[in-house]
Amino acid sequence: MPRWYRYIKSDVWQVFRRNANSEGILRADTAIKSIVIVGGGTAGWLAANYLARCLKAGPGDDFSITLIESPDIPTIGVGEGTVPSMRQTLKFLGISETEFIRECDATFKQSIEFVDWLHVPKDGKHHRYYHLFDDPIRQDFDLTPYWLKGCAGATNYADAVSMQSLFCDQSRGPKHITTPEYEGASGYAYHLDAVKFAKLLTRHATERHSVRHLLGNVTQVVVKDNGHVDYLDTDRCGRLQADFYVDCSGFASLLVGGALGVPFIDKGGELFVDHAVAIQVPYADPEGPIASQTISTARDAGWIWDIGLSARRGTGYVYSSKYTDHDTAEQVIRDYIGPAADELPCRKIPMRIGYRETFWQGNCVAIGLSQGFIEPLEATALLMVDGACRMLAEQFPTDSAALDGAAKRYNRLLRYGYDRVIDFIKLHYYLSRRDDSAFWIDNRRAETVSDHLLERLDQWRYAPPSAYDFFSKFEVFNLENYLYVLYGMDFVTDMASHGARYPEDEAARRLFDQIRQARNNAAVQMPDHRGLIDKIHKFGLQKT
Repeated sequence: MPRWYRYIKSDVWQVFRRNANSEGILRADTAIKSIVIVGGGTAGWLAANYLARCLKAGPGDDFSITLIESPDIPTIGVGEGTVPSMRQTLKFLGISETEFIRECDATFKQSIEFVDWLHVPKDGKHHRYYHLFDDPIRQDFDLTPYWLKGCAGATNYADAVSMQSLFCDQSRGPKHITTPEYEGASGYAYHLDAVKFAKLLTRHATERHSVRHLLGNVTQVVVKDNGHVDYLDTDRCGRLQADFYVDCSGFASLLVGGALGVPFIDKGGELFVDHAVAIQVPYADPEGPIASQTISTARDAGWIWDIGLSARRGTGYVYSSKYTDHDTAEQVIRDYIGPAADELPCRKIPMRIGYRETFWQGNCVAIGLSQGFIEPLEATALLMVDGACRMLAEQFPTDSAALDGAAKRYNRLLRYGYDRVIDFIKLHYYLSRRDDSAFWIDNRRAETVSDHLLERLDQWRYAPPSAYDFFSKFEVFNLENYLYVLYGMDFVTDMASHGARYPEDEAARRLFDQIRQARNNAAVQMPDHRGLIDKIHKFGLQKT
């Protein structure tokens, strides 16, 4: 018999085990070994994949992840836009980019194009600007102050500092068919079919990570005296009990909002929209161009999204029911689409803007709509789900004794992230000069804007934004994002007192000229977006 085996059977070892447990060194009785996720969709299955990937659950492990979703509640199926971080997410989870594009009708997204957000069309001319996914070009110095000084002439900000706006103008792709997966000549995210994306995540979690998948409805959530969830009763799957729970039950928030009673903080006083009407539109010409950007067009009580997938367009009108009625809203989106919309079904989607007072309560965390929702401008829905899932998975405690500390940290950081995202979205409305409706006029009232955003704007009126203004990695939207929106919306920064700090005028003019001359050549070299997607479906991309 080996010496180590005789030792662990000895009285000395047993005494050590008892003492160690009493001192908290070994805590097998409080180890977190099981997770139940309530709710599927993108939020639930993204959480399952992240947790399984980081915690390495699988056959033979004593750690289990179970997801139960209702067969009676359909996935909302909107939220078809993403941000560039989705590339890192898919790669991290081990999902092939080729598989993702093929199975989710995905296309490439290189920017958001904002139409008529600054003012209503004048003399039939629309105001447009891009929030690009490529950072502004720099060469030894930042071009933004020099653009503000007029060194680029009358060229708009996005065109002056990047070539990517032309890629979008011409419906070009961000990469070639020979470019490896998740690499590109320019920054990009995706447009996707949200329902198909959830199905891909389902298969990946169940087949690769052995996540247990159940269909059923939660009928009762039983809570212990200490405020932790004890177990769930279901109509089809019996009783489910776990060490930790993830609430992905949508706006219903069955666990965190319902059983645990965490209040909801309404942010409708800052962001007014509370409904959307959505229509899926087949392409009139199946061989025609696919937009490389989300198109966001302002209307009198909100804005319209227009997203090009490989087989159809996803469109919708996001609006405030305080400033218009539902029938009028539906007519607005149908008028936008044109005669093709006459026979197409329209879905009405209520939205509750805000977030839970705490996201992680006891042994339960809310993710997705149960956690909070910020309107879909700038693809915030999937952005917040993705960030919340990754933070949970990477900081997940192994012992229930660590739950309180982990929850405090998670709640503090995520609350900061939500508040900064709300600031960024509000920025788009607050800088508008539209005066065609009470919706836009009221959005410019200072009392509807956070003090944090107002202080930043006051500072940026006299000096351009800098990296020092974005000191936290939990800002979510950073310097480059703000630059595109601020100066796309004609925000004025007075450089009179700061101009001398930027003495490289001639070098800046030369660089602006180089960018201007290189734009057309760069665009011609990039493939047609639809042609690229067709080739990916046929041949696939190279593996990295």
